[in-house]
Amino acid sequence: MNRFLLPILSVAAAMLPYVAAGPGMCGAGDEKPDDIVGVYHVSHGGEESRVRVFRLEDDSYSAQVVWVRDSLDRDGNIRLDEKNPDKSLRSVPCNRLMIMSGLKYDTVKSRWAGGKIYDPTRGLRANVVCDFKSADTLAVRGSLLGISQTVFWKKLE
Repeated sequence: MNRFLLPILSVAAAMLPYVAAGPGMCGAGDEKPDDIVGVYHVSHGGEESRVRVFRLEDDSYSAQVVWVRDSLDRDGNIRLDEKNPDKSLRSVPCNRLMIMSGLKYDTVKSRWAGGKIYDPTRGLRANVVCDFKSADTLAVRGSLLGISQTVFWKKLE
């Protein structure tokens, strides 16, 4: 190999983890547990909403819907969580749903995991793992029975 090309390739290879991490990120491990806290725009299952992620006293994180684009039904009433498998929660308004709970920050893997996420469009609850793909894009992966789906949440604040 050309002796001038080898140093350039070595520098490029050393930079690869930083480039692969995406814009605004300096590589794995740069996040702090509270970086996930904030309000996100979510588009999923034909719905658009805003979700607020917050930390609880036990250092776990939860998320609650705070706004839904089409929150009214045909009669002009606020839509309810009709598909919830827990019948006691079917009267919760769509703009107040708790959709994520029990999420903890894993310092070794630099991600949030161990929680549950609820998909009100299908009435399903699944395991969830979250990590940032860029400074303002959170990848939220729900997994149920070996099938997973990733939805990207855009951080607004």
